[in-house]
Amino acid sequence: MSSSDRSQAVGVNKSYEIRTYGCQMNVHDSERLSGLLEEAGYVPAPKDGDGADVVVFNTCAVRENADNRLYGNLGQLAPKKAARPGMQIAVGGCLAQKDRDTIVKKAPWVDVVFGTHNIGKLPVLLERARVQEEAQVEIAESLEAFPSTLPTRRESAYAAWVSISVGCNNTCTFCIVPALRGKEKDRRPGDILAEIEALVSEGVSEITLLGQNVNAYGSDIGDREAFSKLLRACGSIEGLERVRFTSPHPRDFTDDVIAAMAETPNVMPQLHMPLQSGSDRVLKAMRRSYRQERFLGIIEKVRAAMPDAALSTDIIVGFPGETEEDFEQTLHTVRESRFAQAFTFQYSKRPGTPAADMEGQIPKAVVQERYERLVALQEEISWAENKKQVGRTLEVLVAEGEGRKDEATHRLSGRAPDNRLVHFTRPDEPVRPGDVVTVEVTYAAPHHLLAEGPAKAVRRTRAGDAWEKRNAAPADKPKGVLLGLPTIGAPAPSPAPTAGCGCD
Repeated sequence: MSSSDRSQAVGVNKSYEIRTYGCQMNVHDSERLSGLLEEAGYVPAPKDGDGADVVVFNTCAVRENADNRLYGNLGQLAPKKAARPGMQIAVGGCLAQKDRDTIVKKAPWVDVVFGTHNIGKLPVLLERARVQEEAQVEIAESLEAFPSTLPTRRESAYAAWVSISVGCNNTCTFCIVPALRGKEKDRRPGDILAEIEALVSEGVSEITLLGQNVNAYGSDIGDREAFSKLLRACGSIEGLERVRFTSPHPRDFTDDVIAAMAETPNVMPQLHMPLQSGSDRVLKAMRRSYRQERFLGIIEKVRAAMPDAALSTDIIVGFPGETEEDFEQTLHTVRESRFAQAFTFQYSKRPGTPAADMEGQIPKAVVQERYERLVALQEEISWAENKKQVGRTLEVLVAEGEGRKDEATHRLSGRAPDNRLVHFTRPDEPVRPGDVVTVEVTYAAPHHLLAEGPAKAVRRTRAGDAWEKRNAAPADKPKGVLLGLPTIGAPAPSPAPTAGCGCD
């Protein structure tokens, strides 16, 4: 959509709220939606206000109860809309793409329904619904414009998502996302690097490369080593201190990527590698194109190249047909992998996926018992792996909103290079989000580290300057493109059974 098309929708003096559910791709899309609405004249609704003039639901279709959750939230808004003349409600994202024909039937007070491929149309559709006084349902079957070409309202000044591809070519039987997001489309490397350079020039010091199958990057442009080349190119961008990526697929995790990670100083020693199951039989039923031996081989190579790397994963418990022997293979793989963290999920049916109709659906009680055993094992491993960090000196990038108890404990919080969460004693000198504090770890818990002694060093950064400048600016209407990791709308639910998009 051209800028002239977007300018047709004017929401001067109207406020908006975006409620985001699901994966990082949805969160990043919500940054674009915020940018579009602000370009069209809308302003963020005050957090302590009486509601917004426009409420946008950016939905996820990965979980079985996603539709129930959406319609429950829509039902709660119905009386508020009736009492607030001119209020509008829009529904977008994966669930909108899937249930395009039913949302307005079930919730006739919804004004706009849009899909994953045409998020740029939101302001126009809102204005059209207002003028014509009827719901606007517009779902594109293919991508209209790469999301990164749209204006963006990012929620942090020091860290940012950078999307390198959209869509997915995999056919995992538990995942509906490829059907809703479409086939993989890659951005040109020059466009990606130009975006990163622009972000760094505004003060961003950490970027996360984002794709629904991020390390398959290059398949659409015909270069099997495109992802490793992109990582190395990020290493030459002056001022870019930390590079991360999510979420890779074991099928596409090649030796050149491991070498690029190990040899590029600003690529962080962190890897999120979705396992899903340790059973070869279950992996085959899932249509996951690797087996346990291949997965453990990748882990071994990563650890050989980066001994201090922290590894995390996603695991589904109770996939149809999973036997006790299959589950024991998952436990074995977890023991061998020594993950610092695992996102564990009980299998839930996704309407429209092959797995939903498979025989051998596991009783809830069996799934729950296996899930609890897996969580207990991973908790034990996470704690043991974190204890190895005690006594180490770490550079922590100070974060905003990471430590819920920071005010009460007089601490600050941030992320180590390997992405472990670190709570540390507040230094005497002023420290801003985006600055870097060097601390010594004194205690380890399963899900965080603690540095109780005085800071060894505080490094004020351009990222901290950017945070300070941004927070000193008037908050009523941000200007231009804002930068960083988002915390848009209502808190998202637990991650889908894969980091990235729900399909890795």
